[in-house]
Amino acid sequence: MQQSIKVHSRLLDLSSPKVMAIVNVTPDSFYTSWGGFGADTLLYNIQTMMEQGADIIDVGACSTRPNSTPVNAEEEWKRLAPVLQLIRTHFPNAILSVDTFRATVAEQALRLGADIINDVCGGNDEEMWKVIARHNVPYILTYAQEIQSQGEVKDYDYTMSHVLDYFQSRLDALHRMGVADVVVDPGFGFGKTVEQNYRILDQLDILSVLHAPILVGISRKSMLYKPLYATPEEVLPATVAANMLALERGAHILRVHDVEAAKQAITVYTLAHKIK
Repeated sequence: MQQSIKVHSRLLDLSSPKVMAIVNVTPDSFYTSWGGFGADTLLYNIQTMMEQGADIIDVGACSTRPNSTPVNAEEEWKRLAPVLQLIRTHFPNAILSVDTFRATVAEQALRLGADIINDVCGGNDEEMWKVIARHNVPYILTYAQEIQSQGEVKDYDYTMSHVLDYFQSRLDALHRMGVADVVVDPGFGFGKTVEQNYRILDQLDILSVLHAPILVGISRKSMLYKPLYATPEEVLPATVAANMLALERGAHILRVHDVEAAKQAITVYTLAHKIK
């Protein structure tokens, strides 16, 4: 199993689980814990996340929530560029990930100092992998069979053999292009029913055969709040429970809105495993 990823001149050790903090700079995200996108608010929240133990800051400027209409690349970059500049100026040592499915946006973000590209479309933009290979940066590869129409749940058989085939073929292609550091994300919530999401969560440990780090982004998603007849704001306890299940099944990175809660879950998980 790959125990680290190279972030420019340093290694991010994944032998212990890490936290990726979500920073959505979109007005239509399904959940945000802070109200507004002013510079002071943004910097305060990122400072808080880092003090709470965030290992990676993941910035997204184009909503991929169910039934959303993605903004165009120009609008996405207009939102993203000033945020990246602010973060790089005030937090020069932060590991900065950009959540985008567009190669043009990824290219500009990497030139502006992004360290990781988090592609929720799994490389559907045929230029994306070329950008990643050219810049030699870590890449998060999402299982996103139906990202373009994720508001419509398709009747796919989400067996783990299908998921493994999806990842293995793309990992092989990326490695042939010289991309060494690839993190796999099973894409909870993207075009899947609640049952399909839980099936993948239950069998998450099967992904270990890929010998790639596993990222889980399950924070406050509909697979948690719909069965509970709740709202995203009400399912922090469910998020912690789901993240603990993911840790038990081999997750290396938790992508979350609530850093402190995730760090506490990781601490409890680590302590429990130390005494085995």
